[in-house]
Amino acid sequence: MAVNTEHGRLTVLHVATLNRPVRRDLGYGPIETVIYNIDKGLHSSGHRSIVACSGDSGVAGEHYVTVGHSIGDYCSPDTAQRRQAVNMHLSNALYRAGMGDIDVIHMHDAKAVEFVYDSVSSLHIPIVMTLHVSTKDSLLGGSFQRWCSPMLSSPLVTCVAISEYQKKQYNGLVNAENVVHHGIDVEEYPAGERRDNRGYLFSIGRVTRDKGQDRAIEIARKTGAKLIIAGCVQNKPADREFFAGLKDSIDLFVDAGGHSAGSDYYERVMRPLLECDRQIIYIGEITTKQKKLWYLHARATLFPIQWGEPFGLVLIESMACGTPVIALNRGSVPEIIADGKTGFVADSMDAMLKAAGRTDGIDRRECRMHVRRHFSIASMARKYSELYHGVIGGRNGGPCESCHDKHSGHGEMAGRHA
Repeated sequence: MAVNTEHGRLTVLHVATLNRPVRRDLGYGPIETVIYNIDKGLHSSGHRSIVACSGDSGVAGEHYVTVGHSIGDYCSPDTAQRRQAVNMHLSNALYRAGMGDIDVIHMHDAKAVEFVYDSVSSLHIPIVMTLHVSTKDSLLGGSFQRWCSPMLSSPLVTCVAISEYQKKQYNGLVNAENVVHHGIDVEEYPAGERRDNRGYLFSIGRVTRDKGQDRAIEIARKTGAKLIIAGCVQNKPADREFFAGLKDSIDLFVDAGGHSAGSDYYERVMRPLLECDRQIIYIGEITTKQKKLWYLHARATLFPIQWGEPFGLVLIESMACGTPVIALNRGSVPEIIADGKTGFVADSMDAMLKAAGRTDGIDRRECRMHVRRHFSIASMARKYSELYHGVIGGRNGGPCESCHDKHSGHGEMAGRHA
């Protein structure tokens, strides 16, 4: 999928979020994982991909360091130190944007867009913003309407939904006609026969009521299956309260993420847990490499979400390992799972219970092929590339006449490099 013409090759500046580093092997970091994958896909496609992010990151394209370290948490207090770090990060990203060689700026956060908007507007560089969160969490209101309102005929910012479901949710709030599903590098996910013949169920995600770990436990209890629960507990009162309420239903607490995920991880960490007599086991937050092994050997991944999730990376990660997903029919779930072929889209808990006994009929090879066909990193990069070209060419309101000035060396510097 390499771009062979100079006309087709773009220079894209990604302004990363600062909650976690942008790198390959993270625990919990959904937005940073997506940024990493977009960068890798564009770089592999022949585009010049520059990621403005923290120094503890590791990217496939060019790494433009804005601050030394990421904040390290999605839920840290709003302190003066945190605000200073974010402002430094965005100011230095603006400095890079003003060097005169950027075709498109790709952003992932409404507050960050608001911070850079006026300076970027004077540079005439179009912005593409991926909408990662639900409308209630988006902050796209008030002053943000000056750059994202659907009433604007030529907005500088082009918003991108991550599912058809999310696009409908944002209808009337922002100008978001484009949908680009997330993609992953399928070849980085292991495939093969699962080694646990009894077949445990797996649940992974931030431990919170919306994710439905209590429902996963209910399914395991009623079916008699062993359940492995992985995920972080964020420092939010509601999440801590929910986790506290789960504790009496969990039989064993183990820090499986504290072990290196070497070639002996299955024998050293997984097998003892799978062979012990405890049914419901919480293993904490695990790394990307570790979770691939837990996906691989599971009978199925449970996804009993209690809200309209815009896109669940868990779904495609599990299927990439050949493991079917049993999910409640919420949000983008029916767009991602091929019901009856790569898992089950259930309308009720009773339907999820019945589906738990039907997973042997799912072809694990079909699960993997489904992700390769529809949710690959190459497909995502191609769609973003087409979108960038459309924005630059004015088809989505991008100021195409400005590109000539920018590449002629007339782009002025923005911000101050601290």
